Amino acid sequence: MSPSAEPPVPVRPPALARGGIDRCAEERDAPDLLARLRAERSTRVVAVHGDRAPLDGDGTLRTVPVESIRDGVSWAFLGRDGAGAAVLLAASGADHDVPLSAHPADGWAALRAVGGEMSATDAGLLVEAVALGRWLVEAPFCSHCGARTEERAAGWARHCPVCGREHFPRTDPAVIVAVISPDGSSLLLGKNALWADRNLYSTFAGFVEAGESLESAIVREVQEEAGVIVEALHYRGSQSWPYPRSLMLGFHATAVSMSAACADGEEIVDVRWFSRGEIRGALRGEGDVLLPGMTSIAHRLIADWAGDPA
Repeated sequence: MSPSAEPPVPVRPPALARGGIDRCAEERDAPDLLARLRAERSTRVVAVHGDRAPLDGDGTLRTVPVESIRDGVSWAFLGRDGAGAAVLLAASGADHDVPLSAHPADGWAALRAVGGEMSATDAGLLVEAVALGRWLVEAPFCSHCGARTEERAAGWARHCPVCGREHFPRTDPAVIVAVISPDGSSLLLGKNALWADRNLYSTFAGFVEAGESLESAIVREVQEEAGVIVEALHYRGSQSWPYPRSLMLGFHATAVSMSAACADGEEIVDVRWFSRGEIRGALRGEGDVLLPGMTSIAHRLIADWAGDPA
């Protein structure tokens, strides 16, 4: 079974895949790049604390001068803005102090809460910063021998001085699927056990297993979680989701039969077919059904099917 092209519809990219800055990867191996850029007055810094970053009052991502960053953070080169100025990352873990030395508590917000409302450039820059920052903070040791590694490539690689292995930011592929009825009039969504106290429904998702294709992962995950066999897979887009390090690959798929839908009772506690009108109403905040927020690719998959610009 292969992904195929759906009839043309207006498809907006997922919230965290709309843009960003020029990453200038060709600069990363330049000697002492981080030290040199930290000395330039034009350099700006994105401070990240776990998955949070400071925002200005209008909701834009706040960048700060190098001197605003306290000691003991992890540094990396994120790229250059439209004016050519360097943008650096200063990251600390969620269980450590925030990276800022001045006004450390002002205006912090989590990527998953605000990414869908940000400009394309800010959202792309923040997801890059959070994904790279979490790797720098959470994976300082060699996975082979356990030795502490040394940062290379301006924060984009690590070298083990003991066994010589090179390490790079890990990305785990995961499929996320909006399941459509055979006649195209209804959408199947599920309620996760983690949301048992909320009337929140979303698409079906899971990690791609070792040696598994995307197509096989989609069929397996949907059948495991919702009891439905799907076909006619249509790729709709992807976005990074650094919780902790996923690349979400979004699809629409068609159910062979509506009657087979049944929650697995463990991860998914309820499944339900929704009409296009019900989904459009929920996207507008009408009724008691909640849908995923705008930052999630699930929101984009649902809104695209409903023909809603949300």
